[in-house]
Amino acid sequence: MDFGVRWKLHGDGRTPAPGAVVRPDERLSWPRTVGLGAQHVVAMFGASFVAPVLMGLNPNLAIMMSGVATVIFLLATRGRVPSYLGCSLSFVGVAAVIRAQGGTSATVTGAVFVVGVVLFLVGLAVQRFGARIIHAAMPPIVTGAVVMLIGFNLAPVTASVYWPQDQWTALLVMLFTALAVVALRGFWSRIAIFLGLLFGYGISWAFDRIFGEIHSVDASGKLTDHWRLDLSGVGKADWIGLPSFHGPSFQWSAILVALPVVIALVAENAGHIKAVGEMTGDPLDDKLGTAISADGVASMLSTAVGGPPNTTYSENIGVMAATRVYSTAAYWAAAGFALLFGICPKFGAIVAAIPGGVLGGITVILYGMIGLLGAQIWSRSNVDLRNPLNLVPAAAGIIIGIGNVTMKFSSNFSLSGIALGTLVVVIGYHGLRLLAPAHLKAQEPLFDEGTSSYDEGPSSSGEASSSGEGRA
Repeated sequence: MDFGVRWKLHGDGRTPAPGAVVRPDERLSWPRTVGLGAQHVVAMFGASFVAPVLMGLNPNLAIMMSGVATVIFLLATRGRVPSYLGCSLSFVGVAAVIRAQGGTSATVTGAVFVVGVVLFLVGLAVQRFGARIIHAAMPPIVTGAVVMLIGFNLAPVTASVYWPQDQWTALLVMLFTALAVVALRGFWSRIAIFLGLLFGYGISWAFDRIFGEIHSVDASGKLTDHWRLDLSGVGKADWIGLPSFHGPSFQWSAILVALPVVIALVAENAGHIKAVGEMTGDPLDDKLGTAISADGVASMLSTAVGGPPNTTYSENIGVMAATRVYSTAAYWAAAGFALLFGICPKFGAIVAAIPGGVLGGITVILYGMIGLLGAQIWSRSNVDLRNPLNLVPAAAGIIIGIGNVTMKFSSNFSLSGIALGTLVVVIGYHGLRLLAPAHLKAQEPLFDEGTSSYDEGPSSSGEASSSGEGRA
């Protein structure tokens, strides 16, 4: 059976010919392939080790399991889909909500394990019935709104937890990271988060030397005098050792908070498959279900031992676009590097020492970018927000998600924030669609330059706008 672990040498093995690309089943020379693998690891580092820190999980284990997840994904897709699976940022808000409700790390990983199971089943359904079931259940207006409310729900975490620990460092890191994203080119812009973290480390160290200890809240929320950058744990950490493992714990309240992220993960995988297919010239629609299932299995395995969930990483798409090398051999090399970092406790101690102010500057941009991915989904799909069938459920769900609105059903059961907002968007859209008149389903604009066609019914010309989604 072909598992996609055999590669043909591309050209002379040095660089792609002008206008050519290194396809997934090809490779450059092994030294160059290994170097590209290292480059992929650097590209995913910024987000992939910030995410477990924000979720309160072990960064060493996160990096190790990202390597394992990548191997699973490459084997499942038979080497046709070049991709790195790193820690998913979509669950950061979920973890914050679960911990605010008194949940532990085991509760977080248990809830996310169930999400992995559901994602695996969604992938099987897509393999059986095709991608049309995704478009029918989760049209762009729904997917975009859910991604948006997941990202913006995180705003209070930055404002109340990270930023107050060191506001001036946070401001400088935010400005530097923004400059790196916009001003740098190619590969360097893809690792802007990583560069922002390095800058933050340097600024925190310098401020400690110049100004001494800072009087502010620490990571536990207590107002104390403390060093911005505390590297005492790094010196005590071993160079070689396995990360700590723990099993999941299952609570219905936590599971209900986490389940809406399935929608975001499906959207991430679908976008990744489409982007890679366009870049390589090899349509990969037939691999969408497999990719989703593989993502689910990888997340189940990671969370079963106490790690975070995983998803395909857009940062690595940027590396492929810059290098024109889509060889899956490079991803095998990247997975190997991740496994090595995972068994280095000293690396984990360095990650755990990230100052709160640095995380404040990074998360201002990172969380906002997650939320605005929802707007990007709307833009690319030409979603018409002048149509109340789109506007009303999305508007209500997003406000519920951002404001963390709560609905209490009993003394032991309530829904709030992400979970409640997602239900409002999904059920609201499909419920209103069943009751809506035909001219709303045709996607005519509501507020179209002085007209009021929605108040009057379909236009006399019978023409319908071609923009928007949900024509099924």
